[in-house]
Amino acid sequence: MAKYNITERKEKEATYRTLVSPTLMDELKERILNVIVMQKKYKDKDYSAKRLAEDLGTNTRYISAVVNVKFHMNYTSFVNKYRIEEAMSILVDKRYQNLRIEEVSDMVGFSNRQSFYASFYKIMGITPKEYRMQHSTKLKAKKTK
Repeated sequence: MAKYNITERKEKEATYRTLVSPTLMDELKERILNVIVMQKKYKDKDYSAKRLAEDLGTNTRYISAVVNVKFHMNYTSFVNKYRIEEAMSILVDKRYQNLRIEEVSDMVGFSNRQSFYASFYKIMGITPKEYRMQHSTKLKAKKTK
């Protein structure tokens, strides 16, 4: 059995994806990036696709279509990607070396340790703890040179 029981989903062609015009899709893509990345809404555990759609004055089907077509993933994977990127920088930052993995998980917006570990492993191929250990060893090796 695979670690964390991660299975790949088969790509389905949803008809509503073609209902969003290319112009609207590009506009929504930029607006989604602004809210999720620039405003750092990915850190909010409760910031759902529904809330994003409400904030952008659209519906969840359009949000889903844009994220699927433009970013080639679903909404949850899209948000988790930014959470993991931030977690990676926190895990190797000396200022946060005393934080527990659960605290890092909470800081970047995961609601529980298991979803953090599973997402991290899916993206990086190693656990957050292994990532921190690998990078702290590299830092120590650089200091001794």
